[in-house]
Amino acid sequence: MKQVVNPSRKQWESLTQRPTADFSSVEPIVKEVFNAVRIQGDEAVRAYSQKFDRVTTNTLFVSQHALATAQEELSTELVAAIDVAYANIYAFHTAQKTAPVQLNTMEGVACWQEKKPIEKVGIYIPGGTAPLFSTVLMLAIPAQIAGCKQIVLCTPPNESGVPAAIRYAAHKCGVTLVAQVGGIQAIAAMTFGTVTIPKVYKIFGPGNQYVTVAKQKATQYQTAIDMPAGPSELLVVADRTANPAYVAADLLSQAEHGVDSQVILVAMSPAIVSDVNAEIEKQLPALPRKAIAKAALANSLAVCFDDESEALDFINAYGPEHYIVCAKNETVFVDGIINAGSVFIGNFTPESAGDYASGTNHTLPTNGYTKQYSGVNLDAFTKAITYQRISADGIQKLGPSIEVMAEAEGLFAHKNAVSLRLKDVNNG
Repeated sequence: MKQVVNPSRKQWESLTQRPTADFSSVEPIVKEVFNAVRIQGDEAVRAYSQKFDRVTTNTLFVSQHALATAQEELSTELVAAIDVAYANIYAFHTAQKTAPVQLNTMEGVACWQEKKPIEKVGIYIPGGTAPLFSTVLMLAIPAQIAGCKQIVLCTPPNESGVPAAIRYAAHKCGVTLVAQVGGIQAIAAMTFGTVTIPKVYKIFGPGNQYVTVAKQKATQYQTAIDMPAGPSELLVVADRTANPAYVAADLLSQAEHGVDSQVILVAMSPAIVSDVNAEIEKQLPALPRKAIAKAALANSLAVCFDDESEALDFINAYGPEHYIVCAKNETVFVDGIINAGSVFIGNFTPESAGDYASGTNHTLPTNGYTKQYSGVNLDAFTKAITYQRISADGIQKLGPSIEVMAEAEGLFAHKNAVSLRLKDVNNG
């Protein structure tokens, strides 16, 4: 990792940049696939699955039998681990339910708000080098709790089909349909709907640059998405109370996600960086994905600060997706954080806990979007509807104010809608 000591604030903008890909070369193929799927449906989905993923399947969807029997293909240890994670994620997201907000803003004027589920949601689970069954839990569980009527999951199959762990997690979470389709064509299918794959109202889930651009394209067709997403990232703030081996392990755990991942160490002295680097050199050779992690470390950075408040300001300027605090004065770094996706506090709280089983959601904003986006939570699968009921007494009290405001804006039909009522109430 490149090391910088006490950088000036003028340097922060360049230091907080991510290794973000240029999407301009991706957009033409996304447009092509979207147009084809919109017109040709399943035929185009099959054609692009063969072209991009070298996948030919008899059916685009996974049978209910294959979902229901997936547990039999897994070890008892993995099933038990998934069940523990399910219970914790379910409990934490259930606790996020809120009661309707009800208030009489003035006598005779009752206002309230209720949350309703998004009826049809789509979940994208990437394929590639690791089957992300944990992301199935993170996205399907809150959809299940919210009461979404239709949960569609798309994921590219491997040589043997959709991995059993993904099928088991999907079945456990009540996913309505699992389609063995990946890439741009999966996002397009959920955007427009095909004979096999239903149209959804909102799409969730991570993916490569093609999926990222495809999700952005989907928003042009009245399909919402969870958030802008990019390569995974982690920032660790550490002082002399941090365990260098733990810090190194956490940095490597995110670095192994992909060559475009980024990890940042904010250290309160250069000695900490030296100790952590030594541990990285010790742990890296033993990792099966060491080549990926090593490439990601080239995108990464160690920044040293003498002053805690300056370090905190830098962290907020970066706005990390994952943020680990291993510092004696943790109150400064925990209470003072404004921009972060998920926070992990103390030497015994690895980021891996949030990735898998502690209960919090691991689908989080990246690339600095923590400044304006939250991670996925129960509310992401709902929308709020407001209601109001005004009595005769209420319109008498509120009506004159509405009339004055409507007239001032030149909207006399708005005024008249109130004036007619006031006339009847006053003459009644």
